[in-house]
Amino acid sequence: MTFTFTRCSGINAFRMRPLPIILGLLSTAVFAQPALQVNEAIALAESNHPSLRIARAESDAALAVLQESRVLLWNNPLLTAEARQRSLSQVQTRDASRRDAGVGVFQTFETGGQPAARRVAARASLSASQATVEATRREVRAEAARRFFRVLALQQRVKAETEALQLLQRAARMVSKRVRAGEDSRLDGNLAVVESERSANQLSLVKEQLSQARAALATTLQLPPGALPAVAGELAVAAPAYSQDDLLDAASRQPRLQAAGAIEEAARGRLALERAARSPDVTVGLSYGAERGIDTRDRITTLSVSVPLPLFHRNEGAIGRALSDLERSRVDQRSTAREIESTVRLLWQQQASLQSRTKRLRESVLTRLTENQRLSFKALQAGAIGLGQYLLARRQTLDAQRELLDATTDLLLTRVDLEAAGGWPESLPPIGLPAGSHAR
Repeated sequence: MTFTFTRCSGINAFRMRPLPIILGLLSTAVFAQPALQVNEAIALAESNHPSLRIARAESDAALAVLQESRVLLWNNPLLTAEARQRSLSQVQTRDASRRDAGVGVFQTFETGGQPAARRVAARASLSASQATVEATRREVRAEAARRFFRVLALQQRVKAETEALQLLQRAARMVSKRVRAGEDSRLDGNLAVVESERSANQLSLVKEQLSQARAALATTLQLPPGALPAVAGELAVAAPAYSQDDLLDAASRQPRLQAAGAIEEAARGRLALERAARSPDVTVGLSYGAERGIDTRDRITTLSVSVPLPLFHRNEGAIGRALSDLERSRVDQRSTAREIESTVRLLWQQQASLQSRTKRLRESVLTRLTENQRLSFKALQAGAIGLGQYLLARRQTLDAQRELLDATTDLLLTRVDLEAAGGWPESLPPIGLPAGSHAR
């Protein structure tokens, strides 16, 4: 079945596709995913991102290790059972055989303070894994925000390039009429067509970049394959609600640094555990058995104590590895602290520079160029200026729009990186719940 629709002007009637395709297009339009806000994108990333799920699983494993370290006895008791068959030699009669049985229980006790050191290391490892979860969460939030704002910036770039193409196409049609009327040269006509095609190519390039950015955002949000999310919002950056000193103070307590400190504490606990392992464990055993002799039955109860002699193996290898891990954790903590502080200071300066750039472009440059574009188009319509002058004004305006959009995007991304580096805000809502953007 085929439907035919006619435009209101009565010109250029066009045919629509068969009814099933129409219904498919309508269903796609109805059930299409709405544009995401930045808070929704962050919440989706927190709920679905693989890195965060892995970090939470590792935290659960660290909790299990801590629970295991709190058991009453680290070494399980050993239960033994034995059966014996004996041949009894007799002088006057033939040999007799006897079957005996016995049971025993043995328990090994640690003597060097290993349980306390093991609990210290397990608690520190759990604290490190919990801080790592929080640090990973902040990284995921920052990644989602960065990719969201890149998509938003490219969407606005597509809009600006589309408007530029429409203006150039209008100018090309106008010049084409003048060329046919003999008012303009063919050179002007060719120049108008070339500029229009270049603008169309630029629009296609930006659309390709937008598709790539949407695919990257979909990967971060773990959306189904083929889903390319659209986003909604404004590229507006308010003044920060904190000073550089506030951010540096928060950075000294941020989860990444807390995780580094907890890792050092865990390494110190493991070193104490390995040193304590040099103390020999004591194994105490109690066994009972019955032995039948020629005329009677003997009952034997045995209490045994065994201690290994640490003459050759002194656990030096494990202690050396624990010392190396401790030194590495100390170096990592100091380098992490220096890196965080230098990153915050650098991004703060970069933010100030971008703020002045965007303000200058918005207030001083773009306003005047937009007015020049409007006036130049009117002058072109009136024949007061040539196409070259109009294209110059248009190109200046478009370049200024691109520069402002790029600077604003860079400012937003810098704000995201700055707050991620400084651990701002210090407290976050529960995972998966939309919250106010930390890159306002």
